Amino acid sequence: MESSPGSCAHDAPNASRRGSAYLLRMETWDTLRARRNVRTYTDRAIPDEDLDRILEAARRTPSSVNQQAWDFVVVTDRQQLVQLANIWRYAAHVAGSAATIALVMPTSEDRDERDIMQYDLGQATMSIMLAAADLGIGSGHASVDDQALARRILGLPEDRECPVLIALGYPADRPLAPIKHPKRRSFDDVVHRERWEP
Repeated sequence: MESSPGSCAHDAPNASRRGSAYLLRMETWDTLRARRNVRTYTDRAIPDEDLDRILEAARRTPSSVNQQAWDFVVVTDRQQLVQLANIWRYAAHVAGSAATIALVMPTSEDRDERDIMQYDLGQATMSIMLAAADLGIGSGHASVDDQALARRILGLPEDRECPVLIALGYPADRPLAPIKHPKRRSFDDVVHRERWEP
């Protein structure tokens, strides 16, 4: 039977798999509550099929007028990951990741076009992070400051840029689990009904 990253063996609800990061698949709400920024990782490699599943989640992300103005470069080579960690002062965690996904978009001088593409990449970022969390894989993003270095390391053409990297790996501190009390503003503080009410 033909298969694809979108139809993996563990697509069935509550599927279990030997050697995987999970025994019982998370429900969507649990995954949303379990996802957190992870910047220290174990040295365990991410199975190819799980990486493909995460990338498939990115590919399926909605985009403005379905333009899909993105490409995804996944890096697992340790030397290349160490080099990528130099693209911004807050990207050191990339060096220790099991894999890092570079989100790539066309260069543009049009502000509206850039805003739309960056919004779409933001949606893809969340798709990647949630798909990873569902597999027990942590994630941590990093902006890209040095575009010339990113192009050289990733082999990008001059008409492409990389706004963000998403580092992936199994958490070194503690497994992902739903967070009961996240460090967030209170619900009543951020939610307004019908109109703004301070």
